[in-house]
Amino acid sequence: MLSLEDYFRNSEQTAYRLSPDGKHVAFMAPYKDRMNIFVRPIDSDEVVQLTAETERSVAGYLWKGNDRIIFLKDSGGDENYHLFGLRIDGSELQCYTPFDGVRAGIIDDLENNPEEIMISLNQRNPECFDPYRLNIRTGEMVLLAENPGNYQGWTTDHDGKLRVVYAIVDGVNTQVLYRETEDEDFRVILTTNFKDEVNIVLFTPDNHDVYAVTNLGRDKAALVVMDPRTCEELEVLYQNDRYDVSSISYSRLRKRLLRAACNGHSRPVRHWFDEEERALFEYFEARFPGQRVGIADRDLSEQHMLLVVGSDRTRGAYWYYDQPTDTFTHIADLAPWITENDTVDMEPVTYTTSDGYTIEAYLSRLRGVEGPLPVIVNPHGGPWARDYWGYNSEVQFLCSRGYAVFQMNFRGSTGYGRKFLEASYKQWGLKMQDDITEGVKWLISEGIADPKRVAIYGGSYGGYATLAGICFTPELYRCAVDYVGVSNLLTFMNTIPPYWRPMLEMMYEQVGDPDADREQMEATSPALHADRIQCPLFIAQGANDPRVNKAESDQMVDALRARGIEVEYMVKDNEGHGFHNQENRFDFYRAMERFLAKNM
Repeated sequence: MLSLEDYFRNSEQTAYRLSPDGKHVAFMAPYKDRMNIFVRPIDSDEVVQLTAETERSVAGYLWKGNDRIIFLKDSGGDENYHLFGLRIDGSELQCYTPFDGVRAGIIDDLENNPEEIMISLNQRNPECFDPYRLNIRTGEMVLLAENPGNYQGWTTDHDGKLRVVYAIVDGVNTQVLYRETEDEDFRVILTTNFKDEVNIVLFTPDNHDVYAVTNLGRDKAALVVMDPRTCEELEVLYQNDRYDVSSISYSRLRKRLLRAACNGHSRPVRHWFDEEERALFEYFEARFPGQRVGIADRDLSEQHMLLVVGSDRTRGAYWYYDQPTDTFTHIADLAPWITENDTVDMEPVTYTTSDGYTIEAYLSRLRGVEGPLPVIVNPHGGPWARDYWGYNSEVQFLCSRGYAVFQMNFRGSTGYGRKFLEASYKQWGLKMQDDITEGVKWLISEGIADPKRVAIYGGSYGGYATLAGICFTPELYRCAVDYVGVSNLLTFMNTIPPYWRPMLEMMYEQVGDPDADREQMEATSPALHADRIQCPLFIAQGANDPRVNKAESDQMVDALRARGIEVEYMVKDNEGHGFHNQENRFDFYRAMERFLAKNM
């Protein structure tokens, strides 16, 4: 049996990216237990370590030209990311955004502009983000537009010109604003309710029209060509009867769409616009039978690629493919100490709710072990996110300790259309929780779960669902683990980050209005019903969490201890929304393992 550390230690090497000319490859790897950036020539093993962060791992990076790397890093999990840059020989390290309490983001890497990138900052107003052009050599920033307070996202054309912006008006309506040139003011093109999605993904090759993913007039979001001057649909390129379109792939070199994809139950559902690309993927899948293959990166010539190859049984591997010579070169395994012999299958399953929704779920369990089994029910966070088929360290660890793990895409999980999404609004602790409860009862009825040995564990919204489960259906669960979870819907809505405030009215429709819906929100806030909890509970929280304030966990713990019930409580002072530092992950999962062994 693998050790706990084997499942949760940092990947040996990950996040590979090719330089634009294809001559170098960058990646992230551990240095003193923090993930840092390294680079080497593609034809050499001579590695240069670019960063040496020891307090907090680098959050992400990108190439800027062939000789520079741009990266993001926060402090203690506060999610106020600072932007840095340096040359690939490690020289000229600069912090471009050395502003306290300010969050930086990247809008466009401006691939064709060697000197500049486009970034966003909430320096002027903590509640909204302004776009800037940043000169990566001098550090000079030029404000491109002043956010009036309700702009939420920006889109550029192929020339790196800022052409589209999204806004929230009246709290719950959204607008698409457009301009032909950067000399013009933005003008409103479309106003809709936030439930109507118009996501402009990129401009057509001539910068005249746009490719957009939209659910206007339909349930499942489709890929269309749209006139950005009017938001009129000109052509429907692809739509799926079961899933929303989730992504597209585009060739900058050939100036054409390659494919669209939906997130399927076990595999991506792909639609091809380019036969050459289809043939390439079929070739890769034949080369790696039974594996999921994706293109992680391409150089500008699109002749050299980084492939990521994996399944539900390993963290995966990177391969380098040289198309002119048809050569595959193994680059790295993300976790070479884990093999398929150490892991279990993730089985896609479905069940039907009492009101007729089909729930796609995943069941993982040791091979050859018959039920009924002890089960860990693991609802995902978000809640407007989803679980996927694939390798999951938590799942594999728990299965190795003798538990089955059950994950479900309850209503509100994304990718299943607007009806399924909107069925979750104002249903925290109600219909959303019923979907989880009915999944547990399905496991029991199928003889999979031992009804006396079912635990529930989740993070963020999954932490809320954990607390709601043991409050409102206490008979189902033997014990529970809440990880950075919401406990009180009223206080949660009052402690959101400042840059969520323009979306507050929208959140009132999705979660609840503390004034108009106070009675319902009180009834579905676990911290206000701690007297119903009958099972042991373990809570873990990051002190610097900007999304789910530490007070959410504190009040749950206080409510239980006031009744004389001891609850295990772990707080990490150098973490935010989830534990990212390796030693903190180890501590959390060690405590979880002991807790489950004691109580299951």
